[in-house]
Amino acid sequence: MDIRQFRHFATVAETLHFGRAAERLGITQPPLSQSIQALEKALGAPLFARTKRHVELTALGRQWLPHVREALAAVDALPDTARRLRDGQTGYLSLSFVSTADYSVLPDLVRRYAEAFPGVEIQLVEATSDVQVPAVLAGERHAGIIIPPPNRSLPAALAYRRLVSEPLVAVTPEAWAAEGPLDLGALADVPLVLFPRTVAPAFHDLVTGYVAARGQPVRIVQEAIQMQTIISLVSAGLGMALAPASLRKLARAGVRYVDLVDPPILETGLVWRRDEAAPTLQGLLRLVTEDGSAPD
Repeated sequence: MDIRQFRHFATVAETLHFGRAAERLGITQPPLSQSIQALEKALGAPLFARTKRHVELTALGRQWLPHVREALAAVDALPDTARRLRDGQTGYLSLSFVSTADYSVLPDLVRRYAEAFPGVEIQLVEATSDVQVPAVLAGERHAGIIIPPPNRSLPAALAYRRLVSEPLVAVTPEAWAAEGPLDLGALADVPLVLFPRTVAPAFHDLVTGYVAARGQPVRIVQEAIQMQTIISLVSAGLGMALAPASLRKLARAGVRYVDLVDPPILETGLVWRRDEAAPTLQGLLRLVTEDGSAPD
């Protein structure tokens, strides 16, 4: 059986006349009859009941016809599907992101991408930067939103584009009643709630380096791998944290966001494999470029 036989069957079923069906198909009647006979032989049952003056579908033919029409419609749609896949209008985009991006670049980027490419399925995975980089290298993700290492020292196979740079702010328990801009050097104690260095070395070093530069000993009282958890621990009074200014959008009872004196700047950017040619990724990169983000 092949697609041509399916078209022959559907056309005869629509016309119930071999002569008119052959004319519509642009072939002569004998090859059409032979095609239907071969199809019936392959199925092991007749599709049409024929007389010299009358053609009608058998019970099998009537029940099979909707399935054949569905299959033909799917085949006819294949060229358009291929074009849409080629142009990145359909398919999927796999994008990972650090938790801090959830309050800065991620929502707007995803919204704009979904508006530009409504036929693409967006697969979002939250992960720390140390997990994202090998996943992108291995082709498990099209791209990742990460906090880059110092000097953007990424593997040569990866491309990088800055998305946003923002100052860090202090997140303190509300009971501290701290007023900004806050100078950590003037505090008697700075108990920190922070990411473990193993999962977020760039962010960890940015925070601890800033605290040390303000003349304070680095005292980490609690660690967590998600920024939302860190904020929750601060609200419980376990210590203070430094977080991107965009985290102010995370309204949490029991915490206060306070500007810092000479705050450190956190960079967040997009990383992808240089040889990754997925059309859905190319659409994302065009959006990022149009947004005026700094190149790698």
